[in-house]
Amino acid sequence: MALRYPASGLGCMGMSDFYGVSDEKRSTDVSHAALDTGVTFLDTADMYGPFTNERLVGAAIAGRRDEVVLATKFGNVRDEHGACLGIRGDPEYVRKSCDASLRRLGVEVIDLYYQHRVDRNVPIEETVGAMAELVQAGKVRYLGLSEASVATIRRAHATHHIRPAAGVLVVDP
Repeated sequence: MALRYPASGLGCMGMSDFYGVSDEKRSTDVSHAALDTGVTFLDTADMYGPFTNERLVGAAIAGRRDEVVLATKFGNVRDEHGACLGIRGDPEYVRKSCDASLRRLGVEVIDLYYQHRVDRNVPIEETVGAMAELVQAGKVRYLGLSEASVATIRRAHATHHIRPAAGVLVVDP
């Protein structure tokens, strides 16, 4: 079964990074207004903030988790001051990032967990293999790849089934 969500969603990156000063109350109000008008897909990443965006989204959906298709990404590594440290897709990092995202979001399961950028130093089979383990462990429902080439997707598919869905490549559990 494929992940189903409306065509419109709320990308939360700008609420805590890249576009000026963050306003937590305003961002929470926007998230609630989106949910109130039927927008149910919320997308964040560990690197936004860094780390603060997932906490903000988690607080905004507290008490409303059942209304949300929650997506978050990993792979672009930043330190707590925002410095970019590179891209990682090694299995240890995949598992560590997922556990940290679950804590920050305050949820038991992430609906869509996907690799933000492919790590060219780690075979995609290793990355997707670790991601598939997260599904098997019940931490994640669906997996995806962002900005992956056709060749990379084919190799990933050999590890775990992948098919396109609304512009995001989703790995079915």
